[in-house]
Amino acid sequence: MSHTHALVWLDHSEAHVMPIGTADLEKSVVYSAHPHAKRHTRAGTLGSGRAPEDHDYYHRVAEALSGADEILVVGPADAKLHLIKHIHAHHAQLAERLIGVETVDHLTDGQLGAYARKYFLKMDETL
Repeated sequence: MSHTHALVWLDHSEAHVMPIGTADLEKSVVYSAHPHAKRHTRAGTLGSGRAPEDHDYYHRVAEALSGADEILVVGPADAKLHLIKHIHAHHAQLAERLIGVETVDHLTDGQLGAYARKYFLKMDETL
């Protein structure tokens, strides 16, 4: 990926990685190996009831972002925070390129592209 900016929208099931260029928008989708793992507790059971985080999933998302100079991470839940923790722990060179984290609900690819362009335009103007 030779683009300067990238947006990744993710939840615990899938990640949409969108390199943002001058006039093009390419997309790749990374899927979790465990998209429907239980994430709630049951009465009378030991442990947190949470499925363990899918570190392979986060590693593949980080690989898809490896060529971006500036990365915006968005999503509706806490998966975006787990990705950021994973990047800081395992991909230090990528962690330096994270410029923002935003809570964003499910949007179409076109809406995500427009959101990313607007965000990066504002960031470029402030620099």
